[in-house]
Amino acid sequence: MTGIEKKVSDDLQAAMKARKELELSSLRMLKAEFQRAKTDKGHTGDLTEDEIVALVQRLVKQRREAAEQYAAVGVKDRADEESREAAFLETYLPEQLSDEEILRFVEETARRVKASGPKDMGRVMGGVMAEVKGRADGKRVRDAVQGWLQSHQE
Repeated sequence: MTGIEKKVSDDLQAAMKARKELELSSLRMLKAEFQRAKTDKGHTGDLTEDEIVALVQRLVKQRREAAEQYAAVGVKDRADEESREAAFLETYLPEQLSDEEILRFVEETARRVKASGPKDMGRVMGGVMAEVKGRADGKRVRDAVQGWLQSHQE
């Protein structure tokens, strides 16, 4: 059992004792996702830390998208609930990088791969995402890469 899995399990017990509904439902869902991922076809044994981070990121993204959709159709209470769930689940992710830190990774990677403009987007994105894995949202990285490449065109 990894550190995150243990923390989720301990927090689940604490949420049950304290009768915290939001935390309880979120943690139950998270634990069920861990179990499902462990039994997925082709997977053997425990989940790695990277797999768990990717799973939590996916769930956070789903909650954020659901909140946007609820807000778009005027169901504010459901949108708020989804947003609170996403914020709670984010506490199980590694500390996120600031925009300045992301930009530093973008600059280093772009120089390393000799990027000359927007056509090098894929090479720069691949390099940056490998370095910031789990510590930055792909959309924030994409925006930083696009901005940097457009401002440094040849």
